[in-house]
Amino acid sequence: MGQTLSQKIIEKHLVCGEMIPGNEIGIRIDQTLTQDATGTMAYLELEAMEIDRVKTELSVAYIDHNTLQTGFENADDHRFIQSVCKKRGVRFSRPGNGICHQVHLERFGVPGKTLIGSDSHTPTGGGIGMLAMGAGGLDVAVAMGGGEYYITMPKMVKINLTGALSPYVAAKDVILEVLRIMSVKGGVGKIIEYQGPGVKTLSVPERATITNMGAELGATTSIFPSDEVTKAFLEAQGRGSDYTELSADEDAVYDETIEIDLSALEPMAAMPHMPDNVRKVSEIGQIKVDQVCIGSCTNSSLSDMLKVAAILKGKKVAPNVSLSIAPGSKQVLSMLATCGALTDIIDAGARVLESACGPCIGMGQSPNSAGISLRTFNRNFEGRSGTADAGIYLVSPETAAASAIAGVLTDPRTLGAPLNIVMPSAFTINDNMIELPASPEEAASVEVIYGPNIKPFPESNQLTSEIAAPAILKVGDNITTDHIMPAGAKILPYRSNIPYLSQFCFKQCDEHFAENCKAAGKGFIIGGANYGQGSSREHAALVPLYLGIKAVITKSFARIHAANLINAGIMPLTFKDPADYDKISQGDSLVLKDVFASLDSGEFTLVDETTGAEIPLCGIFTDRQKEILKAGDLLQYTKGQK
Repeated sequence: MGQTLSQKIIEKHLVCGEMIPGNEIGIRIDQTLTQDATGTMAYLELEAMEIDRVKTELSVAYIDHNTLQTGFENADDHRFIQSVCKKRGVRFSRPGNGICHQVHLERFGVPGKTLIGSDSHTPTGGGIGMLAMGAGGLDVAVAMGGGEYYITMPKMVKINLTGALSPYVAAKDVILEVLRIMSVKGGVGKIIEYQGPGVKTLSVPERATITNMGAELGATTSIFPSDEVTKAFLEAQGRGSDYTELSADEDAVYDETIEIDLSALEPMAAMPHMPDNVRKVSEIGQIKVDQVCIGSCTNSSLSDMLKVAAILKGKKVAPNVSLSIAPGSKQVLSMLATCGALTDIIDAGARVLESACGPCIGMGQSPNSAGISLRTFNRNFEGRSGTADAGIYLVSPETAAASAIAGVLTDPRTLGAPLNIVMPSAFTINDNMIELPASPEEAASVEVIYGPNIKPFPESNQLTSEIAAPAILKVGDNITTDHIMPAGAKILPYRSNIPYLSQFCFKQCDEHFAENCKAAGKGFIIGGANYGQGSSREHAALVPLYLGIKAVITKSFARIHAANLINAGIMPLTFKDPADYDKISQGDSLVLKDVFASLDSGEFTLVDETTGAEIPLCGIFTDRQKEILKAGDLLQYTKGQK
């Protein structure tokens, strides 16, 4: 029996465990990446591990999230990360060099290598045939220290692509169709592999758009084969020697197969407030648009920007629309300027932002009150834009540009003749914004610089045999990490200051959550299905840890968040019968009994002392995860393994 592409890469990197779906496996990690919203904590954790030098083939720290400097906090975090990188052997991508996933695809990604990043959209690397996964910062720190990365061996899903995209139909429309079919929780516990004759019609940037938004499926990762299209991309980047041909065996067996005819697709949009709330643009109709934002790690490549420039050329942005455009990297911005496309963008009335995440992470460009914003981003969670009552639609760059001109949501196929975009055979290579670390000999004299906003990693507590605490909060399905620990320009600068950050935890769900936690001293959170979807931010576990949360009990969890909870020493437990969710009310007094025996058996009993109900729970943990929980957290467990 043949192997899938992912199985081949996993087998080559397997350190421990068996490649049986549902089993925990540990794999060797070749590359890591961090960004500054999660990186400060990751490097604090690396320092706490007392690792002299990173042990990966390549580790890169990117500054792309917290680039709005309205106070000293972000600048101090950048200086701290820069100093750790210089001392510990990590390359440092300076502010302005670009978005981590775009730059990594351009300059560092290698087919067949493993990559984890402290950002949920790390699967972008799957566009060139990497096994690239989002992870919590502590998992990334462990990998930088030479440790394995542990995942549950996923099931394999094949999406068979046939045909070719019609003019003005984009890669974004492909992944929106996949989301429509599978939903935001349909990829949990799965790797998505794209196969079929339609693959060869897609460029690497188009493939990367599709794998990038695979994160919205809840998938472990998504991946394309490495073929002649990949080779041409790497050669254009001056990295032809990194090319390796990779594909699944013809007789590979998949757990699920989905057929998509690219030629049958049309422009799509994800409507508020979830990426799988997808409809055809032609069905939604010409709703008035207030804002259009083009960019993000999903759609900020040179090819995307050239298409936008071609649509805007000689036109003018509608008077009712604010259009902002953020090229994904310095390379993209420089090449737009050189070929004249940047002039076409500016002359149309667009506001050009720096090469960074910007509005996607809520860092500026919030829409007007109750405004409609079309964005080429990957998430449209309620309030993520910075405007609580805004309606955010996710669309392709072509749909965004056409709508910016018309002032209403517009099907770009109405523009007429197809775009004629000619991509260069070679990209402009200038890596002067990527700093190399000091040599091992020089590193001893490098000082790690801490700013006053950088606070220590929160302390964990030893697990106890019984936990009695109130249900501090009860929430519904599809709670995102943005609900738990919001992003945005006002909050992100405090990602390295857990005590200050804690006051914003669950603010959108219950404005008194933090003070209720402090009053109770400890507590439980009760949640619905797909709890913790979205970003990989471990702050959504570290802040609840700081506030005394002992366990989170839900119908089901998103993969990365469940791992982050365990890493923080918080037990993620699920209802044996999802209907029992209705038996608990916020404020009920709960007792979790015989914790240590339950860890071993995987069967827990929760007593609701307010109602007298006894509720069976499941907590299926591997031996390693049990030891992490007993040790207090992954940091204490890792120190104990030395």
